[in-house]
Amino acid sequence: MHDVERYLRIRSAYAPSFLPDGSVTYLNDATGAAQAWRIDGPERWQRQVTFGDEPISFAAASPERNELIYGRDEGGNERTQLHRVDASGANDVPLTDVPDAKHRWGGWSHDGERFAFASNRRDERVFDIYVQGRDDDPTLVCETDGWYSVVGWSPDDTTLAVREARSNFDHDVYVVDADGGELERVTDAERETRYSSLNFAPGGDGLYLVTDEGTDTTYLGRLDIATGDIETVVDGGDRNVSGVSVDDETGRVVYGRNVEGYTELSAARIEDDGLDEYPTPDLPDGVVGGTSFGPDGERFAVTVTGRTRNANVYIVEFETGEARRWTDATTAGVPPKTFVGPDVVRYDSFDDLSVPALFTAPEEAKPPHPVVVDIHGGPESQRRPSFSGLRQYLLASGYALFEPNVRGSTGYGREYTTLDDVRNRMDAVRDIGAALDHLAEREEVDEDRVAAYGGSYGGFVVLAALAEYPERWAAGVDVVGIANFVTFLENTGEWRRELREAEYGSLEKDRGFLERISPVKNADEICAPLFVMHGANDPRVPVEEAEQIAEKVERNAPVEKLIFEDEGHGFSKRDNRIEAYSTMVEFLDEHV
Repeated sequence: MHDVERYLRIRSAYAPSFLPDGSVTYLNDATGAAQAWRIDGPERWQRQVTFGDEPISFAAASPERNELIYGRDEGGNERTQLHRVDASGANDVPLTDVPDAKHRWGGWSHDGERFAFASNRRDERVFDIYVQGRDDDPTLVCETDGWYSVVGWSPDDTTLAVREARSNFDHDVYVVDADGGELERVTDAERETRYSSLNFAPGGDGLYLVTDEGTDTTYLGRLDIATGDIETVVDGGDRNVSGVSVDDETGRVVYGRNVEGYTELSAARIEDDGLDEYPTPDLPDGVVGGTSFGPDGERFAVTVTGRTRNANVYIVEFETGEARRWTDATTAGVPPKTFVGPDVVRYDSFDDLSVPALFTAPEEAKPPHPVVVDIHGGPESQRRPSFSGLRQYLLASGYALFEPNVRGSTGYGREYTTLDDVRNRMDAVRDIGAALDHLAEREEVDEDRVAAYGGSYGGFVVLAALAEYPERWAAGVDVVGIANFVTFLENTGEWRRELREAEYGSLEKDRGFLERISPVKNADEICAPLFVMHGANDPRVPVEEAEQIAEKVERNAPVEKLIFEDEGHGFSKRDNRIEAYSTMVEFLDEHV
């Protein structure tokens, strides 16, 4: 068996963007930090476009020139600055130079002469809307008073679509003149509704989007800009429509459904009476996203990843559904045939709620297996069957994996996602207690060798579960986790506090409750060995959260702590990931 470092060197190719000449740019972590690369055809020579020690967060190809704009921060601080570079890698030009501000990409105009973004450079708490020429300084289009994002340009480049987020489940949609003006609200502010994946219709008079207006699950709808009315185009039924992309020049559409975490992708053309479906894209099973349309609209690019398949870029022909893989991200010599996929399972929680989960048992090791309960962050997120070198290493080493989508997860409808809000927070932790009961009934699991692992909000759940069920854990791993909700909300980035209070509760109204459920208040109950990892520059969950919990728990249990000075909310550099997860594996092997 290979060591963990080999598994962590398995690469990913993702986030494709078509250039005007038909080649594709995409992100690749071959150098150890994600950079933009370019490829001209299926499995041809891949050329690096951007360079540097810091990873880039996105790369968007111009619609008219062989150039792209990309974003990069410093040390994981998330204060992204924008750069333009030729697709050859030459002429790298800084476009923004406000290092204390965030710049959130809003897209190229169709003529490739301008681009839009949202930034908190005027006031750290809010995001204003800007438009900037390729070689000009930015123009402030409008000032705002909250969390606003640019989500698209109209076909004639005169208008921007803008989305406001008051919480992850409460949005509004606006339009604004690209040359400057007041935001014009399109949706009803009184309705608490999700609007995501917004695209201008070919005529510019509407927006195709994903929404849950009037339903529990999301569907593909068309929002009339003049009236604010929404027409259902594709009903999700009991499955969420997970995303939509529209080519406003050809009227071609790509959309997906989320089926227990897997993506069912469809392609169609907009007609007067609805959508005319193309053949189903012939893609491998897994998680699909990141659609980019080719220059003539005859094909599109997507990223495909699966639990047994590392991420690569595929190109799909609309007319036939034929799909070809263009990139060849290496598996670092680890045979893909050794990768193991999960089973989708469900278990009943304390209140008879059916909780979905992914369970994976190692194929070679003899049961009963030690198991890692792997808890996702968010909490408005979902554990999906995407690739992870670390998880495949754990399986190859004899660990089973249990990945619950506890209440509060997305992918199962609005009601399910709101079951953990504010005063119901600890019900999600009780779902972990029920997971322990479920695992104890599985013959292939050794209930005396169970570890908890999670990051961000998942780190909170790990810490809370270690305190609530102290005798049932062999060890716990907390990655950039929340240990104290009060200090977390006080110290998180100014721009995101209101959004997080909508989920967790406000400092003004709920301080006492937030203090009571914070793991630092119950740390004396934790008796399992604990491993804490964090990035010193984390703007979301400040590193003080790690310091607090480590200091409290080490009074009565073994604690290891690892802080990276050049990372933020997670570990984006390969050398750091290798150090972090090699140390974690040693910790688990010792205690589990």
